[in-house]
Amino acid sequence: MLVSRLLEQINKKLFNVQNRTRRSVQSVKDVLFSGGIIIVSAILIVWSSVFLYTAFYYTYVPSISYVRPVHLQFKSCNEQKGICSFPSAHVQLTNKQQLLMVGQPYKVNLHLEMPESPANKELGMFMVCAELRSRDGFLVQHACRSTMLHYRSTLLHTLTTLTFSPTMVFSSTEEKQNIVLELFGNFEEDQNHPVTIIYIEIQSRHIEFYSATLMINAHLSGLRYLMFHWPILSAIVGIGTNLFFIALVCILSYLHFHTYEDIIGDDGFSYEEDKKVEKEQEYKRELNVEEEEDQKISNEQTSDSSLSDDPFIVPHLVEAEESHSSYIELLK
Repeated sequence: MLVSRLLEQINKKLFNVQNRTRRSVQSVKDVLFSGGIIIVSAILIVWSSVFLYTAFYYTYVPSISYVRPVHLQFKSCNEQKGICSFPSAHVQLTNKQQLLMVGQPYKVNLHLEMPESPANKELGMFMVCAELRSRDGFLVQHACRSTMLHYRSTLLHTLTTLTFSPTMVFSSTEEKQNIVLELFGNFEEDQNHPVTIIYIEIQSRHIEFYSATLMINAHLSGLRYLMFHWPILSAIVGIGTNLFFIALVCILSYLHFHTYEDIIGDDGFSYEEDKKVEKEQEYKRELNVEEEEDQKISNEQTSDSSLSDDPFIVPHLVEAEESHSSYIELLK
C-alpha cells in the first residue's frame, strides 16, 4: 500500500513537471515566433508604404518640362539673297503613343535666339503660328502669336556695348536677345487624340535667328504643386499615412484571426489535446483498478484473520460433524 501510494505520488509529480516544462518551452517558442512575425511584418509594412508612395508620386506627378530643338527650314532664293519661304519645322515630341499627361495643363513656349542686327531691328513685329497634331495627322489645336525684339535706344545700346566690350572681345557675351513666345497657355491633352507632332512656322522672310527651342512646361496646382515643390514634407506625410492605414489593416486582421482561434479553441480540442486527455483518463482508470484490487485483497485478508481468531466457530463445526455421523449410523 505504501509503495503504491509513493509510486502514484511520484508519477503525479513527474507528470506535472513534464506539463510545466512543455508549457514553458511552448511559451518561449510562441514568444520567439510572435517576435519574428512582428519584425518581418514591420519591415514589410515600411517597404510597402515607401513603394506605394513612390509609385503614386511617379504616376500622379508629371514631368515638369520637356525641351525639344526646333530645326527651322526654308527655301533659298535663286536670283537674290535671303530666303524665299517662311521658316517652318515639324517637331517630333515622342515616338510613343503619348507624352503628355491627360488632364494636366501645359504651357508651350518657343524660345528664339535672335541677334540685334539691323535687319531684325527693321523687321518690327512678326507672326509665329503653331499646330498641334496627333500621330494620324488630326489637328488638335492651332494658335498664332506676334512678337518682336525688345526696343533699346541708341544711347542705351552704345552704353551697353561699351560696358560689355571686354567680354564681347573674348566672345563671352554677344549682342543678341532671347525671345520667349507663349504659343499655348493652358493646353490639356486629349485622350482620344494625343499630341505627338508640333508644326511651327515663322511668317516672315526677313527674320534672322541663331536657334529655336520648344519648351513644354507643366502648370502644377494643388496636390501636385505641393508634392513637387515640397518633396520631403510630402514624402513624410504620404509614407506616414500609408503606414497608418496598412498597420491598421494588419492589426484588425490579426485581431480577427486571434478571436477566430479562440472561438475554435472553446468549441473543441485539437488532436494532441485529445490524446493527452485520453492518456490521463487511462492513467486514472489504471490507478482505480489497482486501488480496487488492493482493497479486495485487504478485505480477504481481514476476513481470513477474523475466522481464524474467533473461538466459537471451531467447536460448532465439530459438533455438527459428530451429529451427522451418528445419524448415518442409526440409519444403517
